[in-house]
Amino acid sequence: MIRLQSTAWPTSGNSLDLGALHDAASGALASIESRLAFTSTAVRLVGPLEQHTAGRVFAGLGAIAAVDVTLARVVEPHLDALAILHQADLEPPAVSTWGVFAAEAPGLRLDATLVDDAWQLTGTKPWCSLASHLSDALVTAHTAPGERRLFAVALTDPGVATDDSAWLARGLPLVPSGPVGFDGVPASPVGDDGWYLRRPGFSWGGIGVAACWWGGAVTLVDRLLAAARTRPDADLLLRTLGAAAIDLSIAEQAIADAAQAIEHGHADDAAGPRLAQRVRSTVRGRVDAIRAGVLGALGPGPLTSEPAYLARMSDLELYVQQDHGDRDLARYGRMLVEAD
Repeated sequence: MIRLQSTAWPTSGNSLDLGALHDAASGALASIESRLAFTSTAVRLVGPLEQHTAGRVFAGLGAIAAVDVTLARVVEPHLDALAILHQADLEPPAVSTWGVFAAEAPGLRLDATLVDDAWQLTGTKPWCSLASHLSDALVTAHTAPGERRLFAVALTDPGVATDDSAWLARGLPLVPSGPVGFDGVPASPVGDDGWYLRRPGFSWGGIGVAACWWGGAVTLVDRLLAAARTRPDADLLLRTLGAAAIDLSIAEQAIADAAQAIEHGHADDAAGPRLAQRVRSTVRGRVDAIRAGVLGALGPGPLTSEPAYLARMSDLELYVQQDHGDRDLARYGRMLVEAD
């Protein structure tokens, strides 16, 4: 079970019942359907992200990922969607599971058009995680040259076409993230053009993803600790454990500091994107270092004999690719140059 070490966590994070969350998450791993059903429990125990709940949500996502990275990958966008709907003063259906599809890719385009005063979506949206399993999604679509708008859509509509056959990933194999076709699918606007990117808290959601990376790495460090306890004289193993524990502490500190900044109103306007990118790049770097250290210290054995270890390594390897490495570091540098 995850343990919060940083003293920077705000009260909302320290008030989270980590034991109850760990037990509930551990009982939801039978299938992708059981993981989707767990989203309602996550709403109850963690809740969607708001300014005063940042610590609770980030700690909660980390705790869920410490149990199962795939489960966190399912829960995080669901909570993000609920937070977005709440900001837009909209209520989701009582029983629903949500994704957020906002990626773009060359050669693929999703357009929103008004037909008899009703919006319809036509085209293809890339990287739509779990679209074949979810009931609903928030989707960005082009409304005019240079303009995009967010829409709520029912993924059960007959105009929605999903195909999971191309998802061949070894990491997160239960979370297919392929393109989805929309053919005149009815859609409800959520905010006006550009609101999705301008809204308070857009960048905060990216920190929630980083919290999942941190939580996923916690269990790897625990595995390394268990190995070190059986070989207390193995200096190189102890050195790797010490380095991994420090990397984990740096990642947690970045997330806890971010939660505190959000809750104290220090992550609004341009400060929000700068904070989010700094945290994401910090956590990505530390998680990559932990993975590499654990792999080197434990060798090939666990990769061939421990399914949970292999799955976690593979899941994290893919999940952290949501950070774009050097491109995002350059983006952060540009933010610093352009800052007032």
